[in-house]
Amino acid sequence: MQIRQTLRCKAWLVLIAITLVVAGCSRMNLAYRNLHLLIPWSLNDYLDMNRDQQKAFRGQLREHLSWHCQTQLPSYLDKIAHVQQQVRQGEINKAALRTHYQYAKQAVQAIALEITPTTTRLLRELDDGQVRQLNAALEDERRKREEKYLKPPLSKQINDRADRMRERVDQWLGSTNAAQRQRILEWADSLGPQNRFWLDNRARWQQSLVEALQKRHEPGFEEQISRLLQDRESLWTTEYKTAFARAEQASIDLVADLYDLSDTKQRRHLDNQLEGIRKDLSTLDCLPEPRKP
Repeated sequence: MQIRQTLRCKAWLVLIAITLVVAGCSRMNLAYRNLHLLIPWSLNDYLDMNRDQQKAFRGQLREHLSWHCQTQLPSYLDKIAHVQQQVRQGEINKAALRTHYQYAKQAVQAIALEITPTTTRLLRELDDGQVRQLNAALEDERRKREEKYLKPPLSKQINDRADRMRERVDQWLGSTNAAQRQRILEWADSLGPQNRFWLDNRARWQQSLVEALQKRHEPGFEEQISRLLQDRESLWTTEYKTAFARAEQASIDLVADLYDLSDTKQRRHLDNQLEGIRKDLSTLDCLPEPRKP
């Protein structure tokens, strides 16, 4: 079962959508094959690229997607097969989940490293109007997220958090039993005001990006963007580092406990979900060598 990342598809981290779009789609191969079409649409929520920018971006995007399919996806498929084996043998525990989580973080970091040069060029070529448009879009998004995640009383934030997690767990297990739902509620309650920590840190990162864009034609811009993409934790406050570590461990504990509380039918459903993803992605023509479905 995946540990959810908080990353989203943005203009400066657009190829992270490789993992996020694929993970959330019922037809993995169809989504993966069409990412070169899906990703540019998401950019329209933040800025309008001119014709030259779009042409350059699409060409680079195809190269990045080819790189990802040929060099990263085979490892993903092996990892899925390994998780399936652990599910079938009852070996899902905190240690195993921590290992999978570290692998996921490394996979995201590999993508960040790959796309940094392209992202830097894209951002440097923005004109003043596009920078203002991006800043306005980020500010609008911030207000909407605060309205949704911070304005409600803390008790509702906790209940909403539990509901979102239960929906994700239902996708993987088919349904949840009473004990699992209670465990999810306990997890949601243990995180307390996590929404505030998360959104404060998000706003801090976005502000750092906007400040960097104001100096995009000056020396040092590439280093600033590299830090924003590849070393995000260096921008975290002490408060957020503590909150993130707590949430990270709480999520691993939750998944381990949910697995322990699962029955044979739920584990079979989880195995089938993983098998469907593995089979779909194994049929992609861009893989360096044929994979057994």
